[in-house]
Amino acid sequence: MKNKIIYISLLILGLGVAQSCNDLDLNPLSSASSENWYSNADEITMSLNEMYRKAFYPVETDYWTDRRTDDWAQRDYVYEMCNGSTTSALDTYSNMWTNTYKAISRCIRVIESIDRLNDPSLASLRAEALFFRAYFYGRLVNCWGDAPFYLKTITTDESFKMGRTDKDVIKEQVYKDFDEAIAGLPVVNNNRGTYRVTKGAALALKARFAIRCGDYAECAARCKDVMDLKEYSLYPSYGGLFRDKGYNSEVIFSLANSYAYDQTQSMKAFIPRTAGGTATAQPSWDLLAAYECTDGKTIDESPLFDPHDPYANRDPRCNETFVAPGTEIYGVVYNPHTSALKVYDDHAGKEVKNKDTKANDVYAAYNGCCLRKGAQPEWRDGLYNENPQIIIRYADVLLMYVESMNELGKTDASVLDAVNEVRARAYGVKKTEVTKYPAVDVTDQAALRKIIRRERRVEFAWEGLRYFDLKRWGLLEKAYSTHYYGLLNKQGLTKYVKDGNWFWPETPSLDEDGFADFSVMYDKGLIEKYGVHKYDSKVELFPIPNKDILINKNLEQNPGY
Repeated sequence: MKNKIIYISLLILGLGVAQSCNDLDLNPLSSASSENWYSNADEITMSLNEMYRKAFYPVETDYWTDRRTDDWAQRDYVYEMCNGSTTSALDTYSNMWTNTYKAISRCIRVIESIDRLNDPSLASLRAEALFFRAYFYGRLVNCWGDAPFYLKTITTDESFKMGRTDKDVIKEQVYKDFDEAIAGLPVVNNNRGTYRVTKGAALALKARFAIRCGDYAECAARCKDVMDLKEYSLYPSYGGLFRDKGYNSEVIFSLANSYAYDQTQSMKAFIPRTAGGTATAQPSWDLLAAYECTDGKTIDESPLFDPHDPYANRDPRCNETFVAPGTEIYGVVYNPHTSALKVYDDHAGKEVKNKDTKANDVYAAYNGCCLRKGAQPEWRDGLYNENPQIIIRYADVLLMYVESMNELGKTDASVLDAVNEVRARAYGVKKTEVTKYPAVDVTDQAALRKIIRRERRVEFAWEGLRYFDLKRWGLLEKAYSTHYYGLLNKQGLTKYVKDGNWFWPETPSLDEDGFADFSVMYDKGLIEKYGVHKYDSKVELFPIPNKDILINKNLEQNPGY
């Protein structure tokens, strides 16, 4: 019997794309597995439209990687990568692997079909398909290393015989595909009824792939290309950027969120209990400690820092990421202090029982923190998020440029301009107003490296980048060795407040890499340890799904799994 042509290698063997779309719950469905498909621009466009679905971006969306870093706190739960329990049998990695290859296979079929049609009017769509093929093969290299690699539609039998190709070989193809996409994509690409990937997106994401591979010269060059396009600029307001549902000047590539298309994110776990959420997860104390004070010094160096009021005199991004106690969110005053037994709720038009203090509710946020970044009033009503999912924005281009140039030993005025552009925006001032924000004037490589790494952490908090940054910097082990701490429970917390220890009893020290040490407070019995982290070197790479290893003897598992 003739082998059935499939789009999926080493994944769900024997299934066509129409079934794959059902598995992904994509809307609208297409019959892209048909031999008659891809016969014109409309059909090719419909197929490429699926590349903008969140289903193909499980690594980048819904805080997946953030949950697996030291920026995250979740009651008494620690995710598998952080506690050393990752296995090849977990569905989360299987789904990522599967959906990555589904995307690659669709791109390959589009490219093959366009080449067969030999129609010059389809050139930009071909470039778009190359962009996505580069993006998804780049994900494989960054997450799994060596991986099965193919550039044409393959049969089931061929897929069973396929082993892993060296990541350096795949990397060269990723670069080549990105280069062709850069050459073929327009600078502005909002035709065919939607905003599509552009030349800038291809340049920016090639730069991101390059820096994750340690290719600083390539990253710096592509970032400079994006900057020279003059198509992008920082959004005026840091906090407003994440509440803007439109396509603005800073966003280079994003995915639309829409309840109508069943493409949203549940937010109940991040909403305070008084506002109807569960307060299951929140930004960590480790992240709270990372923001500089307004004098540009770290909390263990600045005379402006007060551990009893850690939100005062801080980089403004702190209070745009965290909800400072006593401030309003979702129409409710958020206050975890034990004395705040009631708070005002504008939905009720009166004071209500405060469920976000442990004095009233044992399940109040264990570390007394709450997420503000991106929060919209409608999250309280619908408990879901329709904000665009930003994949890459201009601030990342600027900071990748700064990091790459610094690592190359080429710090010049353009480098300081770029980092200060990001920093000044955080303070809501112009880059030239150096007396109104802590402008960076450091050119020493080691000193600037520390600033850059701290800057990336606070600028991109909860945007899915920290895991890859930590990995690139060789700091995953240290991050996964810092535990998750929080406030004492009700009885102990009452005494804690009475003794004058609120919010923190003392200022945690920060090590040379910016990691905060809360163990001293814990050893004194002043705070609680809610989650133990444990580094396992295998998490530097993701596991290949065990089911694929079992059905293909040519596949070798990553070390440790």
